[in-house]
Amino acid sequence: MSDKVISPTSTTASAGRLLVIGLGLIGGSLALAARQRHLFSEVIGASRSPATLDKAIELGVVDRVESDLPAALAALGAGDIVVVGVPTLAVPKIITQLQEYLSPEVSFTDVASVKGSIVAAVKDIYGSLPAQFVPGHPIAGSEKSGVSASLPDLYDDHRVILTPLAETGEAHTARVTAMWQGVGATVCEMPVEEHDEVLAATSHLPHLLAYSLVDTLAGMEENREIFRYAAGGFRDFTRIAASDPTMWHDITLANSSAIVEVLDSVTDHLQSLRTAILAGDSEHLLGVFTRAKEARHHFQIMLDNKAYLQTMGSTEIQYRVEAGGVLQGQARVPGDKSISHRSIMLGSLAEGVTEVSGFLEGEDSLATLQAFRDMGVVIEGPDKGRVVIHGVGLQGLKAPAGPLYLGNSGTSMRLLVGILAGQAFDSVLTGDESLTGRPMKRVADPLALMGAEIETAEGGTPPLSIRGNCALQAIAYRLPMASAQVKSCVLLAGLYANGETRVTEPAPTRDHTERMLRGFGYGVKTDGAEVTLGSGGTLQGGLIDVPSDISSAAFFMVAASIAEGSDITLSHVGINPTRIGVINILRLMGADITLDNERLAGGEPVADIRVRSAALKGIAIPEDQVPLAIDEFPAIFIAAACAEGTTVLTGAEELRVKESDRIQAMADGLAILGISAEPTVDGIVIEGGQLQSGEVDSLGDHRIAMSFAIAGLRASGPILIRNCNNVATSFPGFIDLSSALGLAVSEGKQ
Repeated sequence: MSDKVISPTSTTASAGRLLVIGLGLIGGSLALAARQRHLFSEVIGASRSPATLDKAIELGVVDRVESDLPAALAALGAGDIVVVGVPTLAVPKIITQLQEYLSPEVSFTDVASVKGSIVAAVKDIYGSLPAQFVPGHPIAGSEKSGVSASLPDLYDDHRVILTPLAETGEAHTARVTAMWQGVGATVCEMPVEEHDEVLAATSHLPHLLAYSLVDTLAGMEENREIFRYAAGGFRDFTRIAASDPTMWHDITLANSSAIVEVLDSVTDHLQSLRTAILAGDSEHLLGVFTRAKEARHHFQIMLDNKAYLQTMGSTEIQYRVEAGGVLQGQARVPGDKSISHRSIMLGSLAEGVTEVSGFLEGEDSLATLQAFRDMGVVIEGPDKGRVVIHGVGLQGLKAPAGPLYLGNSGTSMRLLVGILAGQAFDSVLTGDESLTGRPMKRVADPLALMGAEIETAEGGTPPLSIRGNCALQAIAYRLPMASAQVKSCVLLAGLYANGETRVTEPAPTRDHTERMLRGFGYGVKTDGAEVTLGSGGTLQGGLIDVPSDISSAAFFMVAASIAEGSDITLSHVGINPTRIGVINILRLMGADITLDNERLAGGEPVADIRVRSAALKGIAIPEDQVPLAIDEFPAIFIAAACAEGTTVLTGAEELRVKESDRIQAMADGLAILGISAEPTVDGIVIEGGQLQSGEVDSLGDHRIAMSFAIAGLRASGPILIRNCNNVATSFPGFIDLSSALGLAVSEGKQ
């Protein structure tokens, strides 16, 4: 079971009273915040220390204090909340008094960073778990402690984990949730066991290591010089050793099992690091350091819903586009995403070193990169588009420690499953909410014909579980749909299959996989619609120059075409014949597009594309162009909305199973903006007209968001686009580049 974020409710306050037992930093800050925000009719403090109670009154932390805890508990009733904020090992003593004096109608929770021992103590004292008990853990703190350290904003933009049990009453959970949301926290729910495992690794062990390091260095003969000349890194790491020793003593003992388990893993890792240092093993050290550096950022994304992290997705990004504008100038859009994915995959499976330039540093490509790091590949970068991959060969991948998280990247998943089907180890592929709703049987089915064992979720969606040690057999496979991803998946599995793998396409699709395999020295034959490769070969590392992504350039091709007076040049754009559908379609509509300086870069044709504004007309889009422009249709739909007459698209069922149902999403958005757009089973009919002002939802689809952004050039008023967070998956820097060319677009947060 995974954790979930609890959406804020309209009820952020209680009509009852709040009793906080233990007025340290955590309890005192909660009381102070609740009092200042008027969340309760009365905020009461309890402590065994008279000095603490006096200070709490002096500082205005509570409305009043109670030294007689049994009497204070007995006075509470329905709608009231008790928060136990004492040290972890002292909690059972308080629970005993709650059991004796507290009404079952009163909700109570705790703030301990260990949940298993607290739950066990409550169960032992009560005989069973009472419905009124809601285990909790606020992820907040500071180097200072005690009631004097109380802060009214301590919980703003921080997380609180609740671990309600099956026995916990919904009304009690809702009441405690509203309290924490009322003091500014984001509330998440998580199972007890998962909480303790996660916190052992991310909080408890780091504190243990910090205390140990400082204690070790302090015991050295040269300790004065060590501490005198310690740099910022030492201070940053050891800062947490300034925390309350008693609290961390209690936490360590209370969560000993989970801490020791992760400590053993770290100890083994340190021993291997020691061995590598003594042996001068440069590649091992480089692997550890590069993986760690990049994994830190990746894990922040992967653990989007984990309570102890501030998430990228917790705040909705919106675009506001002002009406009108003219595009002028020259620009280079980010590197091709499809080629960036494949450069990491094949570079990792190659012998020797592969150096990539122009790599797209978007979240999708980085997800692929991290997946191969998780399988033991040493990868340097990315640094300004440069990546250096130390290949391990076709048989050199290692089993990852856990599921490979691929974010929003369908390309990563569909191609990776082909590679993983040929490995000796089991693996699991998962992703974010969008990716886990997308169809994967289209790759699982042909792989099953080859002998792979792949389990999907109900409905054929991720996560995908791939069994290792399956003896793959080559097949001749006729694609039921035109899909470069399915074709590539089967071909990559063919690297590990016995015999000759043949794939036949119903229509041409992008051939980046075939081109790159040849660039790595692997024999691939193309005969019309059929692609063939045998097994038993090797890949040789080399240089890869990633062209600019035509899918990203497409937005500006359309933008310059529809905005009168525009004249732009997009440099070093990939013009692979299987990708130029957008150019062909726009030219058929009357666009003024010229290709200059055509050349080859890393085996891929590239050119500088000049686009000048032109009067567009509606057309019936030729179906043979659909596979060549499948990712660019959201932008093309904007061109159709600005064209004179009717544009008709057929044969594009694939658009309904992208990051969103792009046909329906674009139709809905265009309708809001005053354009007649009628979706069909396999396409859409768009009547050109005048775009109006309005608010549209991109549904988290990066191409939908960027398409409606360029629509502002021809709109009668501003356009607000919601759910634009995922634009970074394919086009980092979209806002800056668009603004530099003349689009009046800005980014905001909801």
